[in-house]
Amino acid sequence: MQTSVEPSPHQLDGRSTGPRLVSQALRRGAWLKCPACGLGALFHRYLKVSDNCSHCGEALHHQRADDAPTYFTIVIVGHVVVSLVLAVEIAYRPPLWFHAALWLPLTIILALIVLAPVKGALVGLQWSLLMHGFDPDAKEEIGDQLAPPSA
Repeated sequence: MQTSVEPSPHQLDGRSTGPRLVSQALRRGAWLKCPACGLGALFHRYLKVSDNCSHCGEALHHQRADDAPTYFTIVIVGHVVVSLVLAVEIAYRPPLWFHAALWLPLTIILALIVLAPVKGALVGLQWSLLMHGFDPDAKEEIGDQLAPPSA
C-alpha cells in the first residue's frame, strides 16, 4: 500500500537540505530506519533498500553499498566466532565434530543477523557524507558516462 508523502520544508526533489550528522545517520541506518528522519523503514525487503522513505519521502535510491556490507560483516562475525572458538578450544578441548556442529550454524546465523544493520549503517554513512547523488546540489548521474564523445 503506497501512501502519499508530503515533502518536508528541508527537502529539494526528495533530498534533505538540512544538517546531516554522521553519528546520527549511522545509528538510524543500523536500526534499519531512514537516515534523514529516523522513522521510515530503510528496507522494504531483507536487504532491498526502499527507493524513498515512506515517512519523509527522502530519496534513498542513490545508495551504492555494493559489496562493502558483506566485507564488514565477515570481519565482525569472524572476530566474534574465532575468539569464541579459541576460548572454547582452550577451556574444554571438545572433539572436532562438536566444533563443526556448533560454529558453522552460529556463523551463518550471526552473519544473517549482522548483515542488514551493517548495510543500513553504510547507507546512512553515504547519506550523511553526501555520496553517490545524496547531495541536493548535485546533478543526476548520467547512465552512459563511458560512451566515447561524439564527433
